[in-house]
Amino acid sequence: MADKHAKKLGRLLRVRTLQLDMTRAGEVAAREKVSNEEALRARIAQLAQGVAPAPAPAPGSATTLIAAAHYRERLHQSAAAAERRVAEAQRGLDHARAATQEAKRDQSAIEKLIDRAQTNAARKAMRALEDMPATIKKRFD
Repeated sequence: MADKHAKKLGRLLRVRTLQLDMTRAGEVAAREKVSNEEALRARIAQLAQGVAPAPAPAPGSATTLIAAAHYRERLHQSAAAAERRVAEAQRGLDHARAATQEAKRDQSAIEKLIDRAQTNAARKAMRALEDMPATIKKRFD
């Protein structure tokens, strides 16, 4: 019976370890997504600063001003969308971290069960040795 129990715990440990590895990979992917979205947001902000209105020595044409204003407006819309994407990626990262913690907790529980089963088996073996009848050595003098 103990052998079946040990095999079952071993299988559970392998499954939980695989689940933990998968959730860790998901967390890494979520972390990369947050990083990419923040980099995109920073790039959009940099572009928006590049087309910010600045005093010019000579006034440009009206179409140039209109085009710059339109481009700035589009960049601001993109910046707002990037903010939303960063917030969504951050929520995804938080969810992935929680899943990783839960998977680690599950794996630790299985490891504790395995340790407890091994301790119980060792105690049982010690009790069996203690309960064995004493052997008498035959002396041939």
